[in-house]
Amino acid sequence: MLILGAGEVRAVLDGGERDVVSAVEAAYRSHALGRTRVPQSVFLRFPDGERERIIALPAYLGGETPTCGMKWVSSFPGNLSRGMHRASAVMILNSVHTGVPEAILEASAISAGRTAASAALAASTLSSSSPESAVTLVGCGPINFEVLRYLRTVLPALDTVTLYDLSAERAQSFAAEARSVWPTLKIDVAENAADAMARHKLVCLATTASAPHLGTEHCRPGTLVLHLSLRDLTTDSIRSSVNIVDDADHVCRAATSLDLAQQEAGHRDFIAASLGEVLVAGERYVRSDDTVTVFSPFGLGCLDLAVADLVRRAASARSLGTTLDDFLPTKQQVCA
Repeated sequence: MLILGAGEVRAVLDGGERDVVSAVEAAYRSHALGRTRVPQSVFLRFPDGERERIIALPAYLGGETPTCGMKWVSSFPGNLSRGMHRASAVMILNSVHTGVPEAILEASAISAGRTAASAALAASTLSSSSPESAVTLVGCGPINFEVLRYLRTVLPALDTVTLYDLSAERAQSFAAEARSVWPTLKIDVAENAADAMARHKLVCLATTASAPHLGTEHCRPGTLVLHLSLRDLTTDSIRSSVNIVDDADHVCRAATSLDLAQQEAGHRDFIAASLGEVLVAGERYVRSDDTVTVFSPFGLGCLDLAVADLVRRAASARSLGTTLDDFLPTKQQVCA
């Protein structure tokens, strides 16, 4: 059993953004071609909390080196006031031949990396008619910081960032950290969400919202909204936009904005395509200059598998991690 802690996982991921994007893209293609198995996620909620949850995401990813496993990820927004991270996660990778667990990985960085890589892949695939040079980030937490890191990897012309967060202090802290990492970036903080969303034609929403609270009426025509938190946009905004998803069956559930829009409309015809379908089609996609395009990824378990397997292989090659030879019982121990 290989065990990889947070520092070891981060040692592989830092500087490996292009490899992560490539792994996520390959997983999206495999999913679109029917080479994955991604059961519906299971949500564990608590009697006294509406926002707290722990989610189980099992999956199988086929290909030349198939893998399977599960991510167990928690979201406790109240942790922020405790000086802790909102999300924590662990991932187990199993053998596809025996089912035996082979690796345990700290997975918050994997989860953030695959989310950011998915957003960056969508931004580069659902391209604008003109080069993207600026982005608005709504929600100044770790996810949008990773998104910015990955966007800088796939969009070399990006040099301007507008930030907005309900906490002005958090937005300023985010700005200061971003300037220390990317000194040449032009960064400003908007006073409200409407102003922020109107600034640029690339917008990323990564908040802890549990119900829709934003409309796209302030967005410029031709804007791409990366709707990562899934519950920010009003149903009217969803139904009036061009919607690209990762998987319609997954994203239209659990009271996401698309689930609520589906309940109102009685159908999901407002979904144009999945990102995997766009990638497999192989033709350059240029989004409409006349309307808003929204990318809403539920977060497929096969993407986590792709990134976790990448980390495991790279860590093994670099002799990172701890190996426990006696983690599993022997045959004699089981029989006894």
